[in-house]
Amino acid sequence: MSPRLTLPLALALAVVGAGCGGSGSSNGPPPPSPPGPVYPVAINVFYDEDANGVRDSSEVGVVPGAEATVGGHTGVTASATGYATIAGVSGGTHPITLSKLPVFYAPGATTMITVPQVAGVEIYAPATLPIGSNTPTWYMAFGDSITDGDGSSDGYGYRRRLEQKLQGHFNKATMIAEGFPGTRSEFGAARIDRLLSHVRPAYVLILFGTNDWNEGECRAAFPCFTIDSLRSMIRSAKGRQTLPVIGTMLPTNTGYDFRTPPERNVWVSDMNALIRPMAREEGALLVDLHAAFMAQPDFHQLLYDHVHPNNEGYQVMTDAWFKAISEPAAAATSADEEEALPYTPRPASEYGSPGREMGPNEE
Repeated sequence: MSPRLTLPLALALAVVGAGCGGSGSSNGPPPPSPPGPVYPVAINVFYDEDANGVRDSSEVGVVPGAEATVGGHTGVTASATGYATIAGVSGGTHPITLSKLPVFYAPGATTMITVPQVAGVEIYAPATLPIGSNTPTWYMAFGDSITDGDGSSDGYGYRRRLEQKLQGHFNKATMIAEGFPGTRSEFGAARIDRLLSHVRPAYVLILFGTNDWNEGECRAAFPCFTIDSLRSMIRSAKGRQTLPVIGTMLPTNTGYDFRTPPERNVWVSDMNALIRPMAREEGALLVDLHAAFMAQPDFHQLLYDHVHPNNEGYQVMTDAWFKAISEPAAAATSADEEEALPYTPRPASEYGSPGREMGPNEE
């Protein structure tokens, strides 16, 4: 006679039997499917000059620093080449999405990529600039003797340095020199339309105002014609589909001679406090050269004479122009800028006596 099973033991055996292939079913989630294979992809982001979505043989410009996303994975395009390698992309056909492009650039026609890539087949994604029929990758440096390069050992100031940096980064750039020593901002406003029509640059780098101090009106009736002239230059550029880039005025070499009393730098700072918001209102790219100089241990060491930079000063300018042009818009307009405080008009006496006006070649 076999022993009788107690009730608890019988229940336990029943549960074990159900878990060992009995007719009962599990309510848990199914096991995850094994992941499919993933692949690296390599793409090139290029400057599509004619915006046709195709990389033509003449289109050698590239777009570095952009984020390219494929299948949820992102890579950053390299300087000088525009290439990005993106790891971990699953097989299939994916669109290439571009973001964080340098200022003014926009994604071109959407490019699709099939993963895994066919060996030896280059994949190009286009980016465009809104410059109409202007000359791609031409940068017109427009200003006074500082733009002309006075005070630099090679006579080029920031222009050659900036051209080389832009070429090394975007793989293509030409700087057009239009600096006129001794000129004031109203001269620039009167002349810019003719120059833009003749040169047809993609960008114009505007730097005027230093010589306006020499006009008695600009101290007695601040801000005189300076802000209106700069505003007019920006609007002229936009009207001709040239991309406007405007620099703030540099500090002057306090006490160098009779041309640089302390009041002059007060005047420069006050004028820059108006240039900054005006540039933003007009949709220009602001390059805060004044802030870049003031960030150095002693900005006076960057000046060759009363107003012109030396080689080190022109290098600071070069770096500031380049950073603004090569970075995405949000970074370019916020980094290194001095705080834009509300402007309170000063009595003319705080800028010193108007004194005699200087001739066009005295600066």
